[in-house]
Amino acid sequence: MSDAAEPLLRATRLVKEFNVHGGGLLGRTAKLRAVDDVSLEVRAGETLALVGESGSGKSTTARLVARLVDLTSGDIEFAGRPVHALTGKALHAYRSEVQMVFQDPYSSLNPKHSVERIVTAPLVYQKRPVPGGARAFTKALMERVGLNPDHSARFPAQFSGGQAQRIGIARALAVAPKLIIADEAVSALDVSVQAQVINLLRRLQDEEGFSYLFIAHDLAVVRQIATRVAVMSEGRIVETGDRDQVFEEPRDPYTRKLLAAVPRIRPEWDAARRRNEAARLERERQEADR
Repeated sequence: MSDAAEPLLRATRLVKEFNVHGGGLLGRTAKLRAVDDVSLEVRAGETLALVGESGSGKSTTARLVARLVDLTSGDIEFAGRPVHALTGKALHAYRSEVQMVFQDPYSSLNPKHSVERIVTAPLVYQKRPVPGGARAFTKALMERVGLNPDHSARFPAQFSGGQAQRIGIARALAVAPKLIIADEAVSALDVSVQAQVINLLRRLQDEEGFSYLFIAHDLAVVRQIATRVAVMSEGRIVETGDRDQVFEEPRDPYTRKLLAAVPRIRPEWDAARRRNEAARLERERQEADR
């Protein structure tokens, strides 16, 4: 990939301030700057991991990019066009190109809706036809994310956490996005399930060519999926670089602190990843022999 290529996403000097109401008789209001002069780029087909401790501002940055919250100031360009001030139908169109997968699959899925209704909801919301009909469309997407397509009439509570997260991924895929923002998408899952979901995300990216903005605090996970890494602390990005450069030759003291706090390799996670990759290759071999 050429460094000269125009990025898919370019965010420039993003700022987000929240009003914080104080106590006491006067009840004064202060400004909390959660995101402070943040600039980042995501190229077509790559995974930019935005990492940092809890409260660093990375999830707020993700929501600014997705236009789920409004900017205080700054600019966002997507595929070469400004999107930070979009409203109405233009904003709906942007959200079909940029989808989110959230940390807690159960809280992001309506418990009263079937998988079929959940997966087709983005298309219905945007008043777009569902190709081939809702049932067939949902079953095809469920199969792609490793779920039993015969379970399309079930509800979120009838699935495990890892399975529910796959439903969230299927919902994101429904509108064929160019960018998926994964906000701590595997942090609530068991280690072995994390490996399965990471492998799924990588496979889907290989098949479709979309980009990820991958929000995480777990550097062991980041190393498995990221192309580049941006490190965030106290609302600001302190270091950005290729994955191997950031992990092997970190420049910022905060980055070195993060790396020192976690094992270089998580054996059980890596072993689970290898098992799942071997199983995937065996399935592909069997399909090729048919």
